[in-house]
Amino acid sequence: MRIVSIGDIDDAMVSRWNAWASPGGRLVSPYLRFEFTRCIARVRDDVRIAVFEDAGQIIGFFPHHAAREGVIRPIGAPMSDYQGIIAAPGQSFDLRAVLGSAGGSALVFDNWYGPLTDQAAPMRDIDGSTIVDLAGGADAYFAARKTESPSHFRKTARLQRNAERDHGPVRIQMGDPDGRLFETLSNWKQTQYRATGKLDVFAIDWVQAALTDLRQGEGSEFGGLTAALWFGDRLAAVEFGLVAGEVYHSWFPAYDPELAKYSPGLLLMQGIFRHAAERGIERVDLGAGSAHYKKYYRSYDVPLGQGRVLGRGLAALGIRSWEMTESAARIMPGKLGEIPARLRRRWAQASAFESGLPPRLASMARALTL
Repeated sequence: MRIVSIGDIDDAMVSRWNAWASPGGRLVSPYLRFEFTRCIARVRDDVRIAVFEDAGQIIGFFPHHAAREGVIRPIGAPMSDYQGIIAAPGQSFDLRAVLGSAGGSALVFDNWYGPLTDQAAPMRDIDGSTIVDLAGGADAYFAARKTESPSHFRKTARLQRNAERDHGPVRIQMGDPDGRLFETLSNWKQTQYRATGKLDVFAIDWVQAALTDLRQGEGSEFGGLTAALWFGDRLAAVEFGLVAGEVYHSWFPAYDPELAKYSPGLLLMQGIFRHAAERGIERVDLGAGSAHYKKYYRSYDVPLGQGRVLGRGLAALGIRSWEMTESAARIMPGKLGEIPARLRRRWAQASAFESGLPPRLASMARALTL
């Protein structure tokens, strides 16, 4: 294994990388494409790639961020919804070897895809990313879904009728040529983050720069896609996602809170499904997580792992200490037992997004006050 920079990846390596991200010609996720790593490398100077070789032949790539305070993170983490080694079929890897070469004592991940030498040890939890398979066409997809969950789709149809009665015709807009929809999305998300005390990723310069870069690639084979739902002349919901090949990955959805009673997020999502074929999209990835609505739309799940690989050093010691504290806190009553885990997640997020100590501490303070 050797550690290289983005500029060391030549065209032949890019072709191999993207072929492995699409086993059998079927793309796993836009996040695993070389273009996503290149996008992040344009806005951050800490992007590195571990290149794995066997008998002089390249067998895998692991895009990541250089160790910060001893911690290595996959490319774009925790904002990237798929993370892992992009590799030739049949390969498996021991990430402990990465720690020494990359100068870290811990590697943490939350959406790991693919094999490791010993999956049981570093994986702390397994979740599934929900896939909506539209290869047979939207009409066939919705016919099958309505048969399985008729009451849910009767409800969403009623919500749409109510919205049209109160505000005018419902329509879907795919694309955002002047960036105004994305600007509204950004404002809605920042308001939401402030109200809930969550980390405002839209206020982080490198995140905005990466999203702007992706948005400007709209319409190309790899890039962002902004979709919107309108009630008459009123913008009801906006979503920004990532498109590569035949896959669209839902990423940042938001809606006008004054219109919440119509469930505009669900109506926009269904509208994207119906218009997917216009953009050559055959699969929509709704991401990991157990949101209740996903069960009505799920075709299947892609397993993703959350966990860490620990070596020697202060970073690994700190992670072990936090885990021991969390375990001990579980005996405490009510929400008190949740505080250590909540603080750990917030500190991990702030550390991944922010390089400076003051913004990290400010983020922790907001988490404690809300």
